[in-house]
Amino acid sequence: MQKSLLVLLFVLGAAVAWGFYAPLVHKGATSLHSSLRAFLFVGVAYFIVAVVLPLIMIFVFNWDPTAKGTPTFEATPIMWGLAAGLSGAIGALCLIFALTNAGGAIYVAPLVFGGAPVVNTIATLYIFNTAKTAPDWRFLTGIALTIIGAAMVMIFKPEMEAHTATKPAPSAVAHAEAGASSH
Repeated sequence: MQKSLLVLLFVLGAAVAWGFYAPLVHKGATSLHSSLRAFLFVGVAYFIVAVVLPLIMIFVFNWDPTAKGTPTFEATPIMWGLAAGLSGAIGALCLIFALTNAGGAIYVAPLVFGGAPVVNTIATLYIFNTAKTAPDWRFLTGIALTIIGAAMVMIFKPEMEAHTATKPAPSAVAHAEAGASSH
């Protein structure tokens, strides 16, 4: 029971962090006036969290709470880790370019984060952990509903209003100030 609670806590943490990812990166790209510059700082943050923190935990504190058996730095496992990192970085770059061209995270994020589990499921079942039996029809129905949901997100996406206040025309401001000074 306690382990399940811990798992749910980390799942919630990932969902909240990744749920904020697209809107935050879009805000950064908008503020920096460059998606590529925003991606650069995403990389800096990844470097701090994914390189500096583990280096300190493993080599300074000699503490790896995730170790099972004897941890290794052999070539093949390193390549799997690099492939995972490359996959994540390419996904982040594609997300950032999608956000740039779509104008916001309101429908890009649901498509990406709805599509990713479908790809994950197919890859897990048929490439990395080949399923011994075909999935139950209800499981496949859930996958189909995810795809239908993604289509509905595209079709029925909300129209977003700009959050910037419109400034009155300079002639209107001058006219208002002239009127106020004559009273």
